[in-house]
Amino acid sequence: MSALAAHFLVGPTASGKSAVAQHLALKSRPPRPVLAADSMTIYRGMDVGTAKPEAAERAAVPSFGFDLVDPDQSFSVGDWLAAVRAAAPAIAACGAPPIVVGGTGLYVKCLTEGLDGAPTDPAHRAAAEALLNAEGLEALQAAARALNPAEFAKLRDPENPRRVVRAYELLAAGHPLPVAEERPRPKLAGLALPPEELRARIARRARQMFAYGLVEEVRALRAKYPTLSDTARHAIGYEEAARVLDGKISEEEAIRLVAVRTGQYAKRQMTWFRHQADVVWIEVGPRDDVERLSGKVQAIWQTHGPAALRI
Repeated sequence: MSALAAHFLVGPTASGKSAVAQHLALKSRPPRPVLAADSMTIYRGMDVGTAKPEAAERAAVPSFGFDLVDPDQSFSVGDWLAAVRAAAPAIAACGAPPIVVGGTGLYVKCLTEGLDGAPTDPAHRAAAEALLNAEGLEALQAAARALNPAEFAKLRDPENPRRVVRAYELLAAGHPLPVAEERPRPKLAGLALPPEELRARIARRARQMFAYGLVEEVRALRAKYPTLSDTARHAIGYEEAARVLDGKISEEEAIRLVAVRTGQYAKRQMTWFRHQADVVWIEVGPRDDVERLSGKVQAIWQTHGPAALRI
């Protein structure tokens, strides 16, 4: 297990956390490393639709967690944690605690609380995800419960689809569910916006994605990869851009759908962080530019210190 510790900055999509993390990383000399906790920026070639920082920005600071896998490959949270573990020596060599920034709650949680050590079972995972997509969460819960009712009863957060997928995978393979260690959750800094402001930002970002070439990016992905993974294919923006290419919807309709789906995702993110993490929230106001927000985030970090990474 690594002795690394990190400062965290979390929040919903479009909250501005990546810009604040970049600013804080650059203020240090040498620049601090940044680790992206984002389940979409892991994909190579998926840049526009994931709002991935520009290559020049990533080159300006030691950056980790980006471009880890081709979009035609499956990639689990265990794979992501293994990638972080492999990068740990390089992160530690930077000489300062990394800044973990992102909105994928499960990535954040596995860094602060660890992940069960049972191996991934691709066949059982695929079966669980297929059932979830076809019949919904209740059907997957019932199937997992039927495999081992006593073990399924131990599952924390059974309303979290990813946790139920993992539970089905473990139980179908004959593994017990992991027992959570009781320990205080670390304090994380987070950015929160008024709902109307977040919706406006999301709408602007959706339109910018198409203006910046999302449809062309999907066309290039299709040419390079005959089949994308389920996660990549159904990613917000990519599914809609593919429907534009297929002549099924207009670009304007795609922009609207992306804004709606992103808003729903942002709401789920906030719900997750409010229930599954201990976040010190910064309510972003109209006068809060990157500099001011950076100062507020740094004050939280100084008060509570870095969190140990359980990798």
